[in-house]
Amino acid sequence: MTRVESNNSTTVVPGTDSGSGTPVEVVMVTGLSGAGRGTAARVLEDLGWYVTDNLPPELIGRMVELGSSADPPILRLAIVMDVRSRFFTGDLSAVTEQLRARGVPTRILFLEASDDVLIRRFGFARRRHPLQNDSAEGTLSAGIAAERVRLAGVKAAADVVIDTTELSIHQLHRKLEEVYGGGTPAALQLTVQSFGFKYGVPLDADMVLDVRFLPNPHWVPELRQHSGQETVVSDYVLSRPGADDYLRTCDHLIELTTQGYRQEGKRYMTVAVGCTGGRHRSVAIAEALGKITGSRIDAGADGPVDAVRVLHRDLGRE
Repeated sequence: MTRVESNNSTTVVPGTDSGSGTPVEVVMVTGLSGAGRGTAARVLEDLGWYVTDNLPPELIGRMVELGSSADPPILRLAIVMDVRSRFFTGDLSAVTEQLRARGVPTRILFLEASDDVLIRRFGFARRRHPLQNDSAEGTLSAGIAAERVRLAGVKAAADVVIDTTELSIHQLHRKLEEVYGGGTPAALQLTVQSFGFKYGVPLDADMVLDVRFLPNPHWVPELRQHSGQETVVSDYVLSRPGADDYLRTCDHLIELTTQGYRQEGKRYMTVAVGCTGGRHRSVAIAEALGKITGSRIDAGADGPVDAVRVLHRDLGRE
């Protein structure tokens, strides 16, 4: 069963780093090895946090100062700490209280999981536990047990404890979004890229659309030297029978797919639109799809896409 606890609840008030006046928020990400620290770091980075790994405790305050004075300033700082760090040789609560005393809102996130799940995850990863050799038995179970003892005080000081035993990566992603996303899901960026099939399909495409069924402006002498970015070609392509229906169908398909991507924690989607040479039809359709999505974003519509860009891979080729 999913468990989220709040220990030592602290009222988070607007804080500033002394001397700069720029608000800074800090979250310490820690917990048992194999419980999901790496996933949490990636999620927080997607949510706009600046993530640093195993920062020595004496440098945390300095990092806050540097972040607040950066251009642009780092307003949200996530520090990932594991049992191998010198961080655990000192008093965690003392470090956090020092930051809070300076007006820096500071929280501790602790990730844990059951022993059998941790053992299974280490088996999948084919790596040793960091404390395995420190135990008398030298076994994975003994290493996990030693880590639990060492981190007991850290867990007690945590503001949020998440048990990832029965959480998938996507479920953990959504839970962290709820706690650290500021009430707003992380942005999803859509890239619409035109290309020519004769030059190969883009390897990073999540979805490939083929518009070679439309009449080719290449065979219209007055259009051949123009591109799909120009009105004369765009009007020709979009006025062909079936073009409007295809455009609306693709837009609906992209919207459904991006909704699913966002729910599953993906933050980028690339739609590749192809014609023969990547100069006329694919360019016109890619531009039209980009404008449709962009108009919804500009209008403030509640959709899955927060940003869209249109690229033309083969437009400059002869």
